[in-house]
Amino acid sequence: QKWLALHQQFSPSRNDADCAATYDRAFTEAVSRIETDRVHVIGLGCGGGQKDTRLLKLLSDRRAEISYTPCDVSTAMVLTARQAALAVLPEQKCFPLVCDLTTTDDLPELLVTRHPSPVTRLITFFGMIPNFEPDDILPKLSSLIREQDWLLFSANLAPGDDYAAGAKRILPQYDNVPTRDWLLSFLFDLGIEREDGELRFSVEETSGLNRIAARFHFTQARRIEIESEAFAFQPGESIQLFFSYRYTPERVRDALLAHRLEVRRQWITASGEEGVFLCTR
Repeated sequence: QKWLALHQQFSPSRNDADCAATYDRAFTEAVSRIETDRVHVIGLGCGGGQKDTRLLKLLSDRRAEISYTPCDVSTAMVLTARQAALAVLPEQKCFPLVCDLTTTDDLPELLVTRHPSPVTRLITFFGMIPNFEPDDILPKLSSLIREQDWLLFSANLAPGDDYAAGAKRILPQYDNVPTRDWLLSFLFDLGIEREDGELRFSVEETSGLNRIAARFHFTQARRIEIESEAFAFQPGESIQLFFSYRYTPERVRDALLAHRLEVRRQWITASGEEGVFLCTR
């Protein structure tokens, strides 16, 4: 609930008319490129499912036979996305899946088993790539995309010609009260107290990419137990709660190409802070 509230307040797709229009243009063209009548939309990191549902509606308007797999690590999010999609397609065509992309190693086989007959797959991955280490997520995405599949994903971008300056410019989108409340709720639920330290946001450079990072820095000792395992933190130590890589369109293309994925079309918002990319193997 905290994340949904945060997304509602700060997501450009909810608050920037041009960003919403950019997604609409991307969705319309992506749907127009699919020539078959049977389409399976797979929403990786589906969140609340709003964007996927807009895609499903466009496909439905073309009288395509559509099915949908909302997939997320959060059961609550998967169920929320499922509920949204049921406004467009019948229950028997929705196949919710709870899955941790960072640990799963059988997702390609699972998705084939669910839909063994010929079907065009449109795999969405909206706003997720920035929150994964590139070397972890890109091989997984590549393993999912077959020659006849389409990948439609979005990425947060660093605006402007100066990459480092662009990353710093968007820092307030993260360093704010709702984001702090969302991130700290994790620590507080585990037994860490507010006076144990402070949450700090910064821009870090890692493997040629800039990312926004949030770390809780301890100013006093704290010991907690989780399922009989003890964790002790000392003053001066920190724990990472969040990171979000900021790409540029060129960096997106290079990163995907290294994993045999090619950007066919891209749509960049006027602000330069968000991009939508349509890709194939």
